Amino acid sequence: GSVVASYPYDDSPTHKPTGVYSKSADDEVFRYLAKAYASNHPIMRTGTPNCPGEEGETFQDGITNGAQWYDVEGGMQDYNYVWASCFEITLELSCCKYPPTSQLQQEWENNRESLLAFVEKV
Repeated sequence: GSVVASYPYDDSPTHKPTGVYSKSADDEVFRYLAKAYASNHPIMRTGTPNCPGEEGETFQDGITNGAQWYDVEGGMQDYNYVWASCFEITLELSCCKYPPTSQLQQEWENNRESLLAFVEKV
């Protein structure tokens, strides 16, 4: 896990494992929606999630193009965009895939304003 808003494309023509910006026709809209979420999240907006084992990983403005981060062939957000014209971003909300119950209230507080801002945009 991480703390970042990722947007299409997740796959790239070269399938290089990382570092390839794979721009969609609606790149500006996806960036706008991802930033709407990230800019309202206290950790995501810093661009430095500081996840254990990935302390050096950073994301400008708390967002990333999926394939630039890491290439995923056949991912759901790309499939929905290409075949169903659905605009979908992926939200990585925690370094831990399954945070303990004791952290859930804080996770809600971290994401409440982001969710409201995102819903207002869409």
